[in-house]
Amino acid sequence: MSTVALSATAPANDPSFANVWDELEWRGLVQVSTDRDALRALLAGDPITYYCGFDPTAPSLHLGNLVQLLTMRRMQLAGHRPLGLVGGSTGLIGDPRPSAERTLNTKETVEEWVGYLRSQVERFLSFDGDNAARIVNNLDWTAPLSAIDFLREIGKHYRVGTMLKKDAVAARLNSDAGISYTEFSYQILQGMDYLELYRQYDCVLQTGGSDQWGNLTSGTDLIHRVEGVHVHAIGTPLITNSDGTKFGKSEGNAIWLDPEMCSPYRMYQFWLNTDDADVVSRLKVFTFLTRDEIEGYDQLVASEPFRRAAQRRLAREVTAFVHGTEATDAVIAASEALFGQGDLGTLDGATLRTALEELPHATVRRGTPVVHALVETGLVSSLGEARRAIAQGGVSLDGAKVDDDAAVVTGALPGGVSVLRRGKKTLAGLFADDAD
Repeated sequence: MSTVALSATAPANDPSFANVWDELEWRGLVQVSTDRDALRALLAGDPITYYCGFDPTAPSLHLGNLVQLLTMRRMQLAGHRPLGLVGGSTGLIGDPRPSAERTLNTKETVEEWVGYLRSQVERFLSFDGDNAARIVNNLDWTAPLSAIDFLREIGKHYRVGTMLKKDAVAARLNSDAGISYTEFSYQILQGMDYLELYRQYDCVLQTGGSDQWGNLTSGTDLIHRVEGVHVHAIGTPLITNSDGTKFGKSEGNAIWLDPEMCSPYRMYQFWLNTDDADVVSRLKVFTFLTRDEIEGYDQLVASEPFRRAAQRRLAREVTAFVHGTEATDAVIAASEALFGQGDLGTLDGATLRTALEELPHATVRRGTPVVHALVETGLVSSLGEARRAIAQGGVSLDGAKVDDDAAVVTGALPGGVSVLRRGKKTLAGLFADDAD
């Protein structure tokens, strides 16, 4: 098996699985579901319509949402029809968090974020062919509905006792914060979404995170009560690290899908730093590599973990899926050049600047002595330490060793930057400023 891919794998299901349901289970994407046998038969049959919802609680989707987008894409590749729901109405309410009430955003903010999320969801699904995706906004059917009609037509089908037992609601009831009627009603709104999509598009399956199971079954129960039919739901597992730490953050910051909020370089480095104990499960969930390919990487992790071949493939695949092959190639070149495996002078300027923003960095004037730049970036704590590091031959600027402490910052690399190195692996970025 080749350990280096020249380009990312095109989205495709593994042909070794006769049914997409079997592949979803093998990849660990089914934590909880309605009737498994019925779902397996349903997904093996004629094309069905299914949906997943994304609420605009932020201006970008994140890695947790990417699990859902990949799950949707796998089912679309099997011939089924996806509906990507952007929550213009549910985003105004917010699903209950375990600890406290959400801060309600303004209608203008939610509307703006709906546009951002819609464009992101559209990037990951196909809008061509007989099973083309469709984007819907639940504000379209919620906004015209009066409070009286909502209570008569939807609310009468819900039992408060059942609603109180939902995990998210129960957790809040047992907390000091309690829960408002607004967030308590969220599950009714999501249930109404499923009912509306069933009626409009014959939608019979909803996917979401397992922490949303109460909201998912709100819809299946409502449709059964109102329409007398059984529909389905799949809850994917919440991704956690093997050491118990929270997945999806780097240095305390979320990994967003918007490149303005999380650069392709930062995303690539996030996946590159995946622990050996987690990398195979990440390949299953976040890539389209086949079972045979992933099992090959599993063997490499066991026999040659120092090569980190699985992590490199994972980082390439996910970054390319989210940001495209061209951006991924650029960040890989920057990553390799920064750590001595390429020519810094040939890099794309914008990518290099973005990469350096992830390192210790400082803005200095061109002509600033390197000894001062070492202190400014925090690579050393004093000018005396900087001079000793240079005298010992342990400092380089833009890939060339600094021979004396009279050397100055040039900002000669693409993008008007310089790269300062102390020792073999300690790097810092310098952003050259021509101002007086």
